[in-house]
Amino acid sequence: MCKGYFCGDIELASDATQEIFIKVWEKLDTFRNESSISTWIYRIAVNTCLLYLRKSSSKKEIRTESLPQIVSEAYSDEKDEQLKQMYKCIQKLEEANKIIILMILDGVEYEQIAEVIGISEETLRVRVHRIKKSLTQCVQNENI
Repeated sequence: MCKGYFCGDIELASDATQEIFIKVWEKLDTFRNESSISTWIYRIAVNTCLLYLRKSSSKKEIRTESLPQIVSEAYSDEKDEQLKQMYKCIQKLEEANKIIILMILDGVEYEQIAEVIGISEETLRVRVHRIKKSLTQCVQNENI
C-alpha cells in the first residue's frame, strides 16, 4: 500500500501497510457503500501514509536501490538514469501532489483519484498538468 519509494523507507512502508490493514479491519462496519470499497480503502491508505510521513522527523531522500524494478534490461543506462532522476523529483513534490502522481503511475483512474483526494476531475487535470510540468523542469535541472 504505502510503497517504499513513496515513504522513502521500506520499514516505514511496512509499518504503514500493517496500520492500513488494521484500520480497514476495525472500520469495515462503518463502510456506507457511498463509494466503491476500493476507493474507501485507498482513502484510508492515503491518510495513513500521510500521517506516517508527517510523523517522520526528517524527510528522507529516495534511495536508488528502493526504486521499483520497472526498467527492463533493454533500456539503456541513460533511460535508467532518467527514471532515477524522475523518482528523485517525485520525492521533492508536496505530499498531495506526490500522492496524485503515484496514483497515476499505479494506473488509478482520474475519477477515483479525484474522489480520494476530494477535488473535481477538472481540478485534478489542472493539478496533474502542473505536476508534470514541475517534474519536467526538475528532471531537466538535474541534467544540467
